[in-house]
Amino acid sequence: MPGPLVHTNAVIQCFHGAAVQVPPPAPPRVFVNFTQAVLSLSQVHTVVGCPFQVPIPTGTKPQPCVKVLIEPATRVFVGGSPALILTPAAICQSVEQISQGVPNASPIQTRVIAT
Repeated sequence: MPGPLVHTNAVIQCFHGAAVQVPPPAPPRVFVNFTQAVLSLSQVHTVVGCPFQVPIPTGTKPQPCVKVLIEPATRVFVGGSPALILTPAAICQSVEQISQGVPNASPIQTRVIAT
């Protein structure tokens, strides 16, 4: 499914509003808008500080988002690793790998679309 390339200046949040930490590529090799390095599948996307909890009979149980799975491109590569594209297939997951919802991202560049 085609989608815009995800870059280092994009603000990505989990479904519950917690920030996703994306390490900058080292060294950056592919850029969009001249200054924004494109992210690749080789980088780990962790969520920090997700407040989500689920109700249980004795109260609540923390069930925070801990990682974001973003779809890799099949035709665009950055340093031999697939570039990341933002599509509706992106998903946040808990420690138990339970789907938590679709991540939010802004601003995403819209000039380069990849598949």
